[in-house]
Amino acid sequence: MTENNTEPKIVGVRFSKVGKVYNFDAARIENIQKGDMVLVETSRGWQLGEVVNFVKPDAESTETTWKPLDRLATPKDLIQRQAWQNKEPEVVEKCKERAKELRLNHIKIVNSEYSFDGTRLTILFSSDTEEKVELKSLRSDMQKLFAPAQVEFRQIGPRDVAKLMGGMGACGLETRCCTRFITEFSSISIKMAKEQGISLTPAEITGMCGRLRCCLIYEYEHYREARKALPKRNKKVMTPEGEGKVVDVQPLSGMITVELPERGKRQYPMSDLQLLEDADSLNKAAASFVANHGGGGCGQCQKQ
Repeated sequence: MTENNTEPKIVGVRFSKVGKVYNFDAARIENIQKGDMVLVETSRGWQLGEVVNFVKPDAESTETTWKPLDRLATPKDLIQRQAWQNKEPEVVEKCKERAKELRLNHIKIVNSEYSFDGTRLTILFSSDTEEKVELKSLRSDMQKLFAPAQVEFRQIGPRDVAKLMGGMGACGLETRCCTRFITEFSSISIKMAKEQGISLTPAEITGMCGRLRCCLIYEYEHYREARKALPKRNKKVMTPEGEGKVVDVQPLSGMITVELPERGKRQYPMSDLQLLEDADSLNKAAASFVANHGGGGCGQCQKQ
């Protein structure tokens, strides 16, 4: 038989609930599909992960080689992985007990993860302090207790904690977005809430993790683009019923709420309005030119 095509076939693989999606070359595996469990050797030892997507290499990307997947997981591999996963709750309980004995009250043991072959054990924790956490004694005790596995501690943020814990979202969804599909957390700012006209009340913009809700970024760009074509608040506009002041803008519908003297508030589509500030700016510019150069024009014009 002829040798298989060596052209890269890039797939995204996720190894854990909290982990990111990493790209690998699946060219050596025929008929690989989304949802397949695969085995790959990583910097943390052999890992069993799930294929979550297919990736089209970016022509502008400088990366030209990807680590190859070893093979598809077998039923025996899945049983072995399950056996190690069954030991993980015990690790968490033992670690919590020892942390309490050491009076490490500023940390919270969240989860533990064995590698596929059980040679590495990662204990995930969070901390309520920004200072560096000293876990030398706890790490040493856990190493003795769960040898021969190599024990390491990894700190995760509050969003990752919420992702691991799961549960209902602040919006009422049965499962939080971070648990369902978010693989990497984006930077969220108050500006995103302001741009969308969302109340800045903490209860309205804060997620179960205590941080700004991830969903604030979902429609932010759309709102920002829509607002570019609309007048800002307090701008003067001419309406079919006379001059008024913009008091509210609804970017998605394109409707503008205008306050008219003695008439109150009215809503109009942008096509029915004329922005008066442009005319005011032209009049001010003209008046400034006359004041600076006089009615006879500037000296350069007079020479001509």
